[in-house]
Amino acid sequence: MRSGPREISTPFRPIPLDVPEGMKPNEFFNSTENLNDLEHNNGLLRNPENLLLYRKALGHSTTFDTSIIYNTSKTILNPLGRPVRRTQVPDAVKNVWNRMNQIIIDYMLETFPDPNETLVLAGEASLDATWSLTSPGVPSIRMLHNHFIVFDMAQLKNAKPADPENPNLTDGGQHSLFQAYIREVYQEFFTFLDLKILKPIDDHSATLPLTGYPQGLPSWEVQGGCDALKDSHFWREYDLILKGFIDFYRTFFTQVSTRNAPIPKETWFTEQVERNLLFNNDFLAAAKKVREQCIVDAQYANAIRWQPAFKQLIYRNHEGKLIVTISQNSIGNAITELLGVVVKRTPDAAAYEQQEPLLIERLLEVRRRLIEADLGEGIKTAHWAAT
Repeated sequence: MRSGPREISTPFRPIPLDVPEGMKPNEFFNSTENLNDLEHNNGLLRNPENLLLYRKALGHSTTFDTSIIYNTSKTILNPLGRPVRRTQVPDAVKNVWNRMNQIIIDYMLETFPDPNETLVLAGEASLDATWSLTSPGVPSIRMLHNHFIVFDMAQLKNAKPADPENPNLTDGGQHSLFQAYIREVYQEFFTFLDLKILKPIDDHSATLPLTGYPQGLPSWEVQGGCDALKDSHFWREYDLILKGFIDFYRTFFTQVSTRNAPIPKETWFTEQVERNLLFNNDFLAAAKKVREQCIVDAQYANAIRWQPAFKQLIYRNHEGKLIVTISQNSIGNAITELLGVVVKRTPDAAAYEQQEPLLIERLLEVRRRLIEADLGEGIKTAHWAAT
């Protein structure tokens, strides 16, 4: 079977919400005003740490699809002051969030044990409003959330090929700044990290044969598989990768913005940035190319995310191994597209309702396990009870 990205159609039941005049639908669904619907109509579990587990009403998959959002909308009213990445979450909250991640991933792998039958992934994407504020669809919710998704592999195999030139498939070399200019520098930069559980792997092991994605990204095998996620040290290493990425991103775009700029103030690994980036001719030459294009091309400059924007994933490869990868997010693509899966959401209540009972059954079982582990209390909605 020919390898390449796939485009699948996923039905959803139209949400009975009126979008305020003057707002685009995606702006409203990303807004705090939509949180009441998210919690009261689709909420599954909440806890004192303000972590909310919910069903994805506009989902990626009807096999399994849920998210956790760090709902700070009522405790931090300034949208620009809310945590939008793991490194900004208080340790006590992150400890609970990591345990929730581990239990949900464990459930997915237990319920869907065969990598030939399902694609399992979990991860998060930056929600920084790093687009130009005049651009349509700028995320206004600005609250960290992650995704837990299972795709049926037969559906992916039978799906039509996605357009490889789709700009949302940003991890191909023709779209991504890092891949186009400094792929080797980017991958090499992570080698200084002191990792014991995460082991660097090559592109062949990381790439899904069906889609050919992810493409050329730094990737690590989780030694010990799912059991390693029960070790708090794994999550510290997961954070180290994110910190390394943010240092790389900030340093690169600081140099794009200002030639020969000093090391960014919020850098975690200052020595490595100085030695491996600011004294690397390829890195600085790439920044020069991007800077010069920004000066003469207004559309190009407006499309750049000047602040760190990323996607970080844990997924199961074709050999059944858990893989961690991270990508810069230059266009704002969905997290599934990092693995070459383009989701076209289709309003079709009848088709969704056929698959809804089994989906809810799985979501409620995940909720039961979280409640049992003292990770929250159930939420009652029109679709399910609180317990």
